[in-house]
Amino acid sequence: MALVCYNKGCGEKFDAGKNKDDSCLFHPGVPIFHDALKGWSCCKKRTTDFSEFLSIKGCTRGPHSNEKPLEPLLPEVSSEKGGTKHINGQEIIYQGPKSAEKLQKERPSSDESKTKLPHKVSASLAKELEKLDISQRAESDNKESQTVMIGTRCKNAGCKTAYEGPETDLKVCTHHPGAPVFHEGYKYWSCCCIKTMDFNEFLDQKGCMAGKHCWVPKQDKKKVACRYDWHQTGNNVVVTVYAKNTNPEFSCIEANRTVLSCQIQFENDKIFKREFHFWGVINVKQSSVNMVPSKVEITLRKADQVSWGKLEDPNYKPEPEVVEDPFTETTDSYQPDYDIDDDDISDSDSEWAYDAPPQKTREEMQRDEQRKQEEEMQNMKRKEVEMEMKRAMEQQRKAEEEEKKKEEQRRQDEEDGLEEMPDLE
Repeated sequence: MALVCYNKGCGEKFDAGKNKDDSCLFHPGVPIFHDALKGWSCCKKRTTDFSEFLSIKGCTRGPHSNEKPLEPLLPEVSSEKGGTKHINGQEIIYQGPKSAEKLQKERPSSDESKTKLPHKVSASLAKELEKLDISQRAESDNKESQTVMIGTRCKNAGCKTAYEGPETDLKVCTHHPGAPVFHEGYKYWSCCCIKTMDFNEFLDQKGCMAGKHCWVPKQDKKKVACRYDWHQTGNNVVVTVYAKNTNPEFSCIEANRTVLSCQIQFENDKIFKREFHFWGVINVKQSSVNMVPSKVEITLRKADQVSWGKLEDPNYKPEPEVVEDPFTETTDSYQPDYDIDDDDISDSDSEWAYDAPPQKTREEMQRDEQRKQEEEMQNMKRKEVEMEMKRAMEQQRKAEEEEKKKEEQRRQDEEDGLEEMPDLE
C-alpha cells in the first residue's frame, strides 16, 4: 500500500517495503519569512515567490516518514469566569505580553558596566587584513626610504631640530606629545602645563618627552559615519555595520543589557563610533560578533521573546556631541583634573582625537601671531592719524575764532573813533 511522506518539502508517495535511508529528500529546518523573502532555515536559498518556495528541493536525505508532525496544543476558549484549563491532569497558564508600563519599570539601567562581546573573524577577512598589512608596510618603507631634504624641520611639536644628514637621526628628539592649549590668556602644552602669557615664550618651551625625530607628517585617524541596518528574529536582534576590512585588534564592541557601544576601525585610518540605546533588553552572555570583509554582524540575544518596535529607545535623547577647538579661548573655568587625552590632537599613534581639527604647525602659529601683531600696529597707526586730524581741526577752529574776535574788535574800534571826531562847520 502506498503511503504519503510527511517530511517537509517531500510529500511523495512511497512503499514501506522499499523505504531506504536515502529515499527521501526533505528540509529538516523550519520555514522563514522575512523582508518578503521566503526560505528554509536549513539551507540558504531564498525567493520572493511562494510557488517557488514550495518547489525548493530538500537539502537533507533520509527515510520517508508517514507520521504527521505534532501540532501545538491550543487552549480551549471558555466563557465561564474563573474557569481553569486542565490538559492531561496538568494546569496550563498562558501569559500574555507585558505592558509598556511594566517593561519600563523592569528596564535595567543604562549605566551598568559593559562587557566586551566575543568576536569571530572569518578566513576571508584574515586574508584581506594580511594583504593590507603588507601594502601598509611597503608604503611605510617607501616613506622612510624617501630622501629627506636638508633643512627639513622635525614634525614633532616643540622640536626645532633641522635635518642635516643621517647623523641627525641619532640625536634625541625632545618634544611635546600633548596639544597646545589657549585658555583665559594663558598658553601652555597639555602634557606639561607650564603656563605663560607671552607667545614667544610659549614657542620656546623645551619638550618634556624624549623620542625619535619625525621628518614626515603622520596621518591621523579620522572619525567617519558608517551605514548600518538591523533586523530581528524570534530570539535575536542582528545589527549590521557596513564597515569594510575591519581590524579586530583595534576594534572594541561592548554591551550591557540596554546599551551597545561600537568602536570599529576599518580601512586602516577610519573609525566608526556610536552607541545604541536599545528598545528592548538583551542577554549579553549569549550575544556575539561576526566580522567579514564587507561588514560586521552583531547578533544580540533577546532577554524576552518579544518583537521590537524599533532598534533604539525613542525616549532616549542623546546629548549633543561637543567639538572643542584647542586654539580658541574658552570661558569655562579651568579644571586641573580634566582628562586632556580626550581632546588630544597630537600626531602620536597612541593619543589622537576623534573630532579635533588638525594641529597647526609652528610656522602657521608664528604667521598667525605675526598677522595679529601687524593688525594691531595698523590699528594703532590709524588711531594716531585720527588723533592728529582731530588736533589739527581743533587748532583750525581756534584760529578762526581768534580771527573773528580780532575782526569784531577792529570794527568796534573804528566805530568808537568815528564817534569821537568833532563835527565840521
